[in-house]
Amino acid sequence: MKLSITLLLCFFAFNVSAVQKAVTEEGDIVILNGDGTWLYEDDKASRDIEINTNPTVFNKPTNSKFVLKSKKNNSAFALNTKEWAFVKSKSDDAAIEYNLGLKAGDLYGMAITERIEIELEKLVEIAFDNAREAAPDTKVVKKEYRVVNGMKLIYMEMIGTMKGIKFKYMGYYFSDSSGSTQFVVYTGASLVNKYKTEINNLLNGFSVQ
Repeated sequence: MKLSITLLLCFFAFNVSAVQKAVTEEGDIVILNGDGTWLYEDDKASRDIEINTNPTVFNKPTNSKFVLKSKKNNSAFALNTKEWAFVKSKSDDAAIEYNLGLKAGDLYGMAITERIEIELEKLVEIAFDNAREAAPDTKVVKKEYRVVNGMKLIYMEMIGTMKGIKFKYMGYYFSDSSGSTQFVVYTGASLVNKYKTEINNLLNGFSVQ
């Protein structure tokens, strides 16, 4: 099953053309990028990063007092409204239930919710595969289990290039009997350190009702 996901399109506002593919003499399928570079389609190196467990216990920041609740599953997202603005989807069937933006910076977030439960490890694979459709050079640079507000989930960082812009995409991936959730933050790769505190504070506001 392939989840609906809009990877960075609302941030970069670019139309992504169909991925060009070719077959080598050895029978391997390769993806051809617009800049003349290519990579093997079955490049599992970044997908198969070992998932270790981070021993740190992550909790909601004390100043994240406003809570957005999903209408599709039990997910909830606490945030500081002095720092963050949000827009709720007008469609009950939209994959992105909430779009978020840092009021004083170029940092963005999305709450992607589904009503169906998906195996956690499979959920992050789907997210990675969908990211590579938009940016074929996308790689997973970090993946780990975390306990956030009492819930075990996966944290994943992906980095890639779209139309010459290097982006970084960081998020929490969670699933239970009420459905699955991808709560993610994204910005230009060079800005991640600048917004490290804001990124962590937003993500750690994730919980279940």
